[in-house]
Amino acid sequence: MNERRASRTGAVAMVAVLAIGGAAAAADKKKKDYRAAAVEVMKASFQTKGQASVDRLNQDEVQTTCSQYNASKPVPKELARKLQEAQLATIQYPADGKYLGSWENGEKIAQTGVGKQFSDDPSKPAGGNCYACHQLSPKELSFGTIGPTLHQYGKLRGNTEPILKYTWGKLWNSHAFNACSDMPRFGHQGILTEEQLKDVMALLMDPESPVNK
Repeated sequence: MNERRASRTGAVAMVAVLAIGGAAAAADKKKKDYRAAAVEVMKASFQTKGQASVDRLNQDEVQTTCSQYNASKPVPKELARKLQEAQLATIQYPADGKYLGSWENGEKIAQTGVGKQFSDDPSKPAGGNCYACHQLSPKELSFGTIGPTLHQYGKLRGNTEPILKYTWGKLWNSHAFNACSDMPRFGHQGILTEEQLKDVMALLMDPESPVNK
């Protein structure tokens, strides 16, 4: 009697497990269907205009992977390591070996919030909009706090070759150092030109920059 009851209980448990697994698979499929439908709606209603082009709807491998994770579901450590290694290989350092441009221009770029929007003129460069996420110059009272403060960035770190390369790499492709970072991949995605990146570098590193005062 006990053996039959145990067997029956085990069978019921197995059915429950299969049911739960089936429900989870169905929910996952529905989620993917919704995502695919949403993408199709966006593609049907979106058109290239200004600096905003249709190809931005096509996610690369990193974006597709990162879309599966969030604050409550962080990227697994091993996957994060692989993503960072792959993105590190995409970084292109200055062809002339010079990292710093004009900090004055860098400040303008950091203050400029336009770029990659349908209302932006394609003939004009995009801005960095750095103050939306970071504190830089202490004279600017309006800044975001999504990212860490960059005030005295160069003064605290120095201008050694490793620091210059790291800072350039972070600007070029932030995912190389922090998988699924919220920071734009300014160089990798062509948001800023090499000359603009040099100017932002100067803003961060030049001793005469207000950032380092």
